[in-house]
Amino acid sequence: MKNAKKFWKIGKREHNTQYFDITKDGDLVVFEGNYQYNIRELAEKYGTPLKVMLPYIIEQRVEDLMDLFEDCLREYKYDGQFYYHYPMKVNQNREFVLPIISEGANLETTSANELWVVKRLWHQHRFNSRIKVICNGPKTEQYLALIAELKSNGLDIVPIIEDLSEMEALQKFRGQVGVRVDLGVQVDSYWDKKIERFGLSIDEVYALGKIKNLTTLHYHMGSEIERQADILRGLKKAMEVYVKLKKENPSLDTIDMGGGFPGNFHTKPLYSITGVVHRIIQFLGTYSREHGVQPPNIICEWGRYVVSPAQFTIFSILNDKLIPKASAKKWYVIDGSFQTHLLDTWAVRRQWHVVPVNNMHARKLTRTWLAGLSCDSDDKYTAGGSYIMLPRLEDLEAGEKQYIAVLDTGDYQDGFTNHHCLNAAPAKVVCQNGDVTLINKRETAEEVGKLFGW
Repeated sequence: MKNAKKFWKIGKREHNTQYFDITKDGDLVVFEGNYQYNIRELAEKYGTPLKVMLPYIIEQRVEDLMDLFEDCLREYKYDGQFYYHYPMKVNQNREFVLPIISEGANLETTSANELWVVKRLWHQHRFNSRIKVICNGPKTEQYLALIAELKSNGLDIVPIIEDLSEMEALQKFRGQVGVRVDLGVQVDSYWDKKIERFGLSIDEVYALGKIKNLTTLHYHMGSEIERQADILRGLKKAMEVYVKLKKENPSLDTIDMGGGFPGNFHTKPLYSITGVVHRIIQFLGTYSREHGVQPPNIICEWGRYVVSPAQFTIFSILNDKLIPKASAKKWYVIDGSFQTHLLDTWAVRRQWHVVPVNNMHARKLTRTWLAGLSCDSDDKYTAGGSYIMLPRLEDLEAGEKQYIAVLDTGDYQDGFTNHHCLNAAPAKVVCQNGDVTLINKRETAEEVGKLFGW
């Protein structure tokens, strides 16, 4: 293949592959500054399935995001601050959360257990008093008690009121609070907005009147918002609520846009992050001047954007099988399971970026579908009914394995992991500062069996 990098979309920022390259021998490599990791060698050394984590990519993406917002604030002379809050639900692994904190990001939690992790970090003095934690999600008694405890211990923590019962429970909270509003704005995204279960309606928010220590108006429109205009449309509606709410609540000074910026799960990039951020800052500045209010501080919780490219998952192909009548010619059976290792294949209409780890210069390719290693007929990936081009197995040298990498698996996949058919969780390595560290061994049959009482 003459132009393998172009064919496999390697080295392209718009495909999150600017960290990758191909050697002259056809092996996929990933860079960490001036360090380089050969992915085939990792697969051979640690076996497959294998998850590979790169904290360096997280650090770079957080830094780039924060720099972009700060540059725009200066360019438009915006009289407000930007704060990035990482939603921990996207990936709670220590190796992901700590690099995010190190770059100056704040945190967002959605459960008592996630806040327990924050408590552990707080007690270990892993971050300083400047960090702020936003608490979303339904507030159980355990969750509310932990919020109060951490507030009393000096953590800057802001619970977001999700429903009227939480309003009542937080009446005596001695700290800042926020309120989540359901804007009722329909957007093209992966989110069922016909019946919204989160937040208060706009009328319910207005009916609350003055809210003690209200500082933040929060909303969230969906995951994978497909059109740039929809982000601005939601923000415009939110600012209408913000301006009216601020008349009775002068302490209100922050608008939290939530998540929704699209990841790399589409056939082509939808829109650039640079353009979106410029339009957000420009709109908020203009709208605030026109309505005579101080421009609000801005929070975003774009989690997928930050962590998705920081992990990829490697499988080896066990065998192939002919497909009689389909767009693909063969099943390639992997040594893992989509229902165990990449459950998000269904959760967010995933379009995985699949590339070979070796033989990337192969001239002859086969149109394939991927079959998982379980007895379930849904344990497969068919690229939405299209196909995946991969090297032919019959062209491999004797004893050679064909490895593949599924890119952009840094978001949600670890949290979604299960043990369908008692398949084991894969090994996991971290590539950092030129070293490779095995942080999780592949589960044994005995370890998996114990989870089910055997």
